[in-house]
Order: sequence, then C-alpha cells, then structure tokens
Amino acid sequence: MRKFIIFVLFVFLTAAAKAQTADDAFRRPLKEVTSDIEKQFNVKIRYSEDLVRDRWVTYAGWRFRPDVEQTLTNVMASQDITFAKEGEGKYKLQNFQYHLKTPQEGKQQLDYLWMRFHDVPSWEKRKEELRECMWKALRLSPLPARPKSAPIISNKRTMNGYTIENVAIETLPGLYVCGSLYRPLKAKGKVPVILNPDGHFGDGRYRADAQYRCAMEARMGAIAFSYDLFAWGESALQFPSSDHRKSLAMSIQALNSIRILDWLLTFKNADPSRVAITGGSGGGSQTMLITALDDRIKLSVPVVMMSSYHSGGCPCESGMGVHLCGGGTNNVEIAAMAAPRPQLVVSDGKDWTQQVPQVEFPYLKKVYSFYGKDALVENAHFPKEGHDYGKSKRMAMYNFIARHFRLDLKKVSDANGNIDESAVIIEKYTAMYVFGEKGEKLPANAIHNFSEVERFFK
Repeated sequence: MRKFIIFVLFVFLTAAAKAQTADDAFRRPLKEVTSDIEKQFNVKIRYSEDLVRDRWVTYAGWRFRPDVEQTLTNVMASQDITFAKEGEGKYKLQNFQYHLKTPQEGKQQLDYLWMRFHDVPSWEKRKEELRECMWKALRLSPLPARPKSAPIISNKRTMNGYTIENVAIETLPGLYVCGSLYRPLKAKGKVPVILNPDGHFGDGRYRADAQYRCAMEARMGAIAFSYDLFAWGESALQFPSSDHRKSLAMSIQALNSIRILDWLLTFKNADPSRVAITGGSGGGSQTMLITALDDRIKLSVPVVMMSSYHSGGCPCESGMGVHLCGGGTNNVEIAAMAAPRPQLVVSDGKDWTQQVPQVEFPYLKKVYSFYGKDALVENAHFPKEGHDYGKSKRMAMYNFIARHFRLDLKKVSDANGNIDESAVIIEKYTAMYVFGEKGEKLPANAIHNFSEVERFFK
C-alpha cells in the first residue's frame, strides 16, 4: 500500500512538472502547494483561508527539499508567511512576524554587536549614532510644535497618604493623552517624578496593578503619572482601537511621554535629578525607548520586555523601524543606552524574557562596566512567573527606586518591615475618567481622524 501511495504521488508531481516550464516560473497557487506539502510529508498544516487566498508561489516545485521544515521555509518565505510547530506532524501558518527572531538569532546578534565597541568612547559613538537615527525614524526630529493649551485637571481625591487627579494633556493640536496624577499628601522639599506608561494589559491604566503601583510610588514620596496607550483607554474616544496598531502610534506614544515629562517638571517641587520611568510589556518598550532618547530620565525599570529576539508584538513598539538603526539593533542594546544611569530589568520564566539572566543581562553589565558602574544595573528574575506587572515585580521596583532616589520605605511598610499595599484604594474605572463616562467632556477641538494626526509628521 505504501509503495502504491508513493507511486501515485510521484505520478502526480511528475504530471504537474510537465504542465509547467521555466517560462511560467513554475507558478502554482499557495493553497495547492500547501496541500502537496501535507501529502508528501504526511503532516497537517493549519491556516486561515484569508492567509492563502489569491497567493501564488513561483518556482513552487523547486522549493521542495527532503525535510518538511526546510520545505515550509522555502515556500512560505516567498509569501512573508512563517510557520510554527504545534505538535508531532502538525504546523500552523501565520503572517510573517517581523519583530520576532529565534533565541539563537538574538544571541548571535548580541555577539555581533559586542564586537563593535570596547570602551566608553566607542560605545558613546555607537549610542549617538543610534539616538540620532531613532529620532529620525520616529519622525520626531525636530519635535512638532507644542500646543499652548494648559492641561485639563479634574476630580481631585484624597486618599491615605496620597492624592489622585484626572489629567488630559494636548500633545498635538486636538490630540489628547489622558492619565492619572498621583502625588504624596505630605511632601517636604523636592520630590522625584516617575512616569508610568501603560502596556498591553487588559483594562489599561485602570487595572488594579497599575493603581497599586502609582499609589505606592506617591505614598513613598514621589509624583507618579500613569497614562494611556494611543487609541486605548480614553484615547479611544478619539480613535478606533485599530489605529493603535498603526506604525505611527509608536511616535505618538513617544511624544506623549516627552510632553508629559515637560509638564511634570514644571511643578515647583519636582526634582529634575530624580526622574524615573517604569512600565510592563508595551510599557516596558516605552520605558527602554524613552530612556534611550531622553537624558532627563535618571532611572529606568523596564518590566517583562527586554529581549534580544523579541522587539514587541505591536507596531506601536516596532513599527517605525527604530530597531533597524545603526545597521540593526535590538531592545537589549536600546536598554544599554541607559548606562550609566541606574536600571532594574525585571524578567520572568514564561515569556521572551526567560533567558535574560544568562544572555541579555550579561550584555548590559558589560556596557555598564565601561563606566565602572556595573553595580547600577540589576536584574530581578522570576522563573516561575509569567507576563505581568504583578506584586513580586512591583516589590522589586519599589525597593530599587527607594534605594536610588532616597525614599523612605517605612512609609509603605507594615509593623514587620514588609512593604504593604493594603492602604491603597482601588478605584472604579469611572472615577478615573477625564472626559466623563460617555466622553461628554471631550474638548471641541478634539480630532477623530488618523489622517489629521499624520499631517503633523509629514
């Protein structure tokens, strides 16, 4: 029976070959070629019809090899499609994920990058090359003119040791970023400023872990600001969620962080020598990027994001080609641009940060060692945890910031000396809205068309 099947398959492929010549570029429908791969290698390939519809493969038969995965690579690469193995003899097709390399490829890139510099002067030259290119890639060189409007501030609440206010800042004419401003209730002298960009977690900046984080930062004695991703949260009053996945969202979010920091540093008690930024996931991407671009950031804590082989699964993290600068870079080298400023990298064992202690973190230590400051970069790794900004990760951040910014942890500790979040009140989402429950307070000049945003960057 097996010999008969092989014979039938041989006759089928031979007939197909005779039906085409090089003049036709041996062109066949992708769906048909995929079916041939399944038959020849006795595998099952899962895909959506939309992915293969109206796609053709040139030199189709010539791409086949004795190995199924090499054949899939040869065929699908021509279509910007990748595949993932789901089990023995089972594969799934998916759109080409440009932001994703293999762990081995990430390590190889780090090894290559490391050969390009060996001391402070050569690293500073590399850093300046990257920074100049990154500003241009984001289309933020020069920065767009800043609107002259004042921030919209409302609904001040007084909590246990801190206050909260709802804030909207106009970062481009008619474009608003909304956030929550947390301040210490009783603060003497100058206090630190901490930016908390949101990541791709459900419920955005309204979720409990974001509230815990910012309230605790304020109770420790810092000004903390938590803010929406573009086309998320209250930004969705102006733009559909699909606009969040447009490449220019990366530039808008970077500009939002810069404008927010501009405003926070106008506070009379803001200490420009103690400015930090921390965020998880997509917020971790923003943390690394803004620290690399803006020397006003004096301390950074990127959470569950730094990886040599993953540049962010959303165009708002990688869509503007920042990672193509300098002949190619990655989030580890971007994070290294923080040196010699204090940095805590938080990683876990169940996402793309799982190899940080062995692969990525040693690279950071090397860069910091150029300055004799390798003690200023740390890694808090949680091998049994997953992709979140959970309690253990927050605890690591509190300790790190308190130590470097001279904050008093006793203000947030229980009788046993343990950091205690129980005094934080988790608010209902509606209490945090700037523009009302239905957006009824949205300013009259608010824009609603993405093309109106694009014109500012052309």
